[in-house]
Amino acid sequence: MATIHVDVVSAEESIFSGEAKFVALPGENGELGILPRHTPLITRIKAGAVRIERADNGEEEFVFVAGGILEVQPGTVTVLADTAIRGHDLDEAKANEAKRLAEEAMKNAKSDIDLAAATSEFATMAAQLAAIQKLRKR
Repeated sequence: MATIHVDVVSAEESIFSGEAKFVALPGENGELGILPRHTPLITRIKAGAVRIERADNGEEEFVFVAGGILEVQPGTVTVLADTAIRGHDLDEAKANEAKRLAEEAMKNAKSDIDLAAATSEFATMAAQLAAIQKLRKR
């Protein structure tokens, strides 16, 4: 059985490192699926869930990423995330509160820069809540 080595890292820590059968993640232009021996690729990724089908036990690992860069080589997938949180560490209450605060900040923005920052935070929290819903369904 062919496998691919996957590393998911953020500025703070390594989130996942191991062998996988398949990786799915939110690319800039849509969902990407990566199998072993995939064509080399470098692209930006959007906020959302990275799904890793582990090679050792067939279980799925979920990691929320808040954007970043994906590099694919025939034997390796590297996700360099702006922020990454293991699926089991996601906190729905905190994400809902952060989303609410971002909505408030968007309404009260005094400049285009403030509005852009609040809009980005809102989009990230909406993606995090969607990832939490995906994780619950499996």
